[in-house]
This record gives sequence, C-alpha cells and structure tokens, in this order.
Amino acid sequence: MKKCRVITIARKYASGGRAIGQILADRLQVPIYDKELIAMAAKKSGMSEEVFHNADERATSSLLYSMVMGTFSFGAVPTANDMPINDKLFLIQSDIIKKAAEDGPCIIVGRCADYILRDRDDVLHVFINASREARRQRAIEYYGVDPKKADDALNRKDKQRGNYYSFYTNKRWDDVSNYNLTLDSSFFGLEKSADLILAAAEKME
Repeated sequence: MKKCRVITIARKYASGGRAIGQILADRLQVPIYDKELIAMAAKKSGMSEEVFHNADERATSSLLYSMVMGTFSFGAVPTANDMPINDKLFLIQSDIIKKAAEDGPCIIVGRCADYILRDRDDVLHVFINASREARRQRAIEYYGVDPKKADDALNRKDKQRGNYYSFYTNKRWDDVSNYNLTLDSSFFGLEKSADLILAAAEKME
C-alpha cells in the first residue's frame, strides 16, 4: 500500500464531518474540497453556481429518471446539454475529484469521493457518525435549525445523502464495508477524531 495522499470523508448530517476535515486540512496544510467543488464545477462548465448548489448531493431529476419518463429515446446518446443538472454536476465533480487526487495531498468531503477514488491505493476512506442528540444539538447551534424541526432535518438530510450515494454508486451510503475507518465524533470529539484519522493515515505508510 502506498503512502496516504488523500483522505475522503463521508458523514452523517451535523456529525462534524466537515469540521473534522478542516482540522485535518489545517494540520496537514493541504486543500480541502467540499462546497468548493460546486464553485469549481460551475467555473469548469460555465454554468451558474447557484444552479449547481441547488443540485448538490441530490439524485432527483436524474438522467435515468428522464429516460424512464420518456424524455430521451432509448438507443439515443444524450448530449451534455440534454443531461439533467444533477448528473452533469456529478460527472464534473468526479473529474475534479480525480484530478485533485492526482495533483497532490488533499481532503475531500462527501460527493461519493470514496467510490470515485475506489481504485487508488493511496486513499483513506472515512465515515463520520455521531449520536442523534449530538447531531441534533449541532444542527441547532451551528446550522441555525429550528429546534422543533431538528429531527426532521436530520432525517431529511441523511435520506438525501443516502439516496444520492446509492443512485450513483449502487451501494449503501452507511455500509461500513465501503470505508477503511468509521468514527463516532460525539464519543471522541472533533480534535481526537482528527487524531485518530491521522494515526490511521500514518499506518498506511
């Protein structure tokens, strides 16, 4: 196995996955790709960043759905202009993720990065979870979610990410066999979780 160059982080909503990724990026002095991928995809495609933001990590309005509904005729090859925004964003982000991994060490959050980079042996794939109460409190305190709607927000966001992952990978998002390391950030805390991820990355060497 090669020295770890890239760390991918899949995460349940409000588990602190992005924050842990930022801690890792700061300690290692490497770039982190999360929401930044939207801006990069928009620039690469020449499309609106707002349009891509609305489609980010969502599998609705997919190419498959359009074909089933008869938007495309079977046997025809759709052009890039025909392709729904969700599928276009996924393909562009996939290219950006692959190039980022080639260019140098980095942290990549979400976007099926573990699946996209599954054939590389210099990547550590991590899944971050947390207790429901910890996620609920983080959603309220950090994301400004109405306490009365926090549980619904957790369910909706997790379902959205799970559907997105399943659609584009044909795998379950929360299947631990997809990852090299799974962590409960509410048990270890953000800094200690980052410590454990770095220790695992060092073991790859």
